[in-house]
Amino acid sequence: MKNIFKIALRNLLRYKRRTLLTSMLIILGVVMVVVFSGISKSFKDMMVGTITDSMLGHLQIHKKGYISSIDNLPLHLNLNENQIKKLTSILNKNEKVIEAYTFRIKFGSMLSNYEQTTNIRLTAVDPQMENKASPALLERIIDFSGKPDTFIKPGELIVPENLAKGLKLKIDQEVVLVANNKDGSVNGMSFTVAGIMTGLTGPSGRDGYIHLDDAKELLRISGSEINEIAIRLKNGGNLKKVYKMLNQELQSITGKGDKPVFELHTWAQLSPFSTIATIVDLLIYIIKIILISIVLISILNVMMMSVFERVSEIGTISAIGTLPSKILWLFVTEGFLLGLISAVVGSIISVLSLYFINLVEFHFSFGRMKDILLTVSISPGELITVSIIVIVISIVSSFQPAYKASKMEPVDALRHV
Repeated sequence: MKNIFKIALRNLLRYKRRTLLTSMLIILGVVMVVVFSGISKSFKDMMVGTITDSMLGHLQIHKKGYISSIDNLPLHLNLNENQIKKLTSILNKNEKVIEAYTFRIKFGSMLSNYEQTTNIRLTAVDPQMENKASPALLERIIDFSGKPDTFIKPGELIVPENLAKGLKLKIDQEVVLVANNKDGSVNGMSFTVAGIMTGLTGPSGRDGYIHLDDAKELLRISGSEINEIAIRLKNGGNLKKVYKMLNQELQSITGKGDKPVFELHTWAQLSPFSTIATIVDLLIYIIKIILISIVLISILNVMMMSVFERVSEIGTISAIGTLPSKILWLFVTEGFLLGLISAVVGSIISVLSLYFINLVEFHFSFGRMKDILLTVSISPGELITVSIIVIVISIVSSFQPAYKASKMEPVDALRHV
């Protein structure tokens, strides 16, 4: 076997120009795949991180049927005190995978500056819980009078940017919120504007924030009552595993008619950005298919040419007693070495390219988020996967020419000119 590798390597070096050109083509394919995968996956992970860390969390728990009617922000589907205790017990039991969770009440209201009135969607939060579950939320506030550790205090309101401009609201200005509770009665309270918040994808959006205690008073809620629990995981990569585990436990809790009481959703099921993330993953797969095609055609071409040019040589080694199996392995080994060397060199160049991109400090904008620094990286597993694909395809594409060479009759091969 050692001699076969030596002979295969020597044969590749005999045709240096052809070997070099084929190897360069494969290296280019590897670099394209790794660099594109690194940039696109890093961009996707950064956007997913922004969405989960500043708004949705990785997972959300609601009462059954809430999501299907979420556009109406229904208050009759709130979680009561006993249900909250049950869910809290389950979440605390899984503290090894859950970093934090937060309670929220979402409802619609009317916002007035005493001159103009408009509607607003409000999210009531406990500031300490929200800071832990949504650590990037404060980054969306472009004008803020409070402290980062408090986020929002009772009596304060954070308004979306477009409403602040439309109503000409300023920090510390007094406004009024009027809302209907689940029984239909109306209540109003005055608040002070403590911050102005930008949306993730632009100035549009009507989502504001108030303190959880204020929401209970405004909606005349007695006791503990919420309609959403947002969960942040310690490792977002375990999302599917944790979702399956929690969902199985939540589905076992049933109510009337033996139907589940709660529903669990991932951020992808709640955000339209998941479609973009899916498209990015699809593009990565397409690029990998292109790489496979490049390697397959390149190796197949060079090995067929090698067999055609070395017919007399094949006849000679067959005539002196070389077994067909050894001739087969000789050509397969040539393809293997060509793929292995190209994959290693391509991986090294790819890592250096990604390192250079990070040195250049590539910045981009996403919606209202400006001058975002894109930190590009690639996992060792991705590099190994691409390399294995190249090597396997190299072996597969070498097999047909190698099989043809091993089946040549020595007499016919020696007559070839």
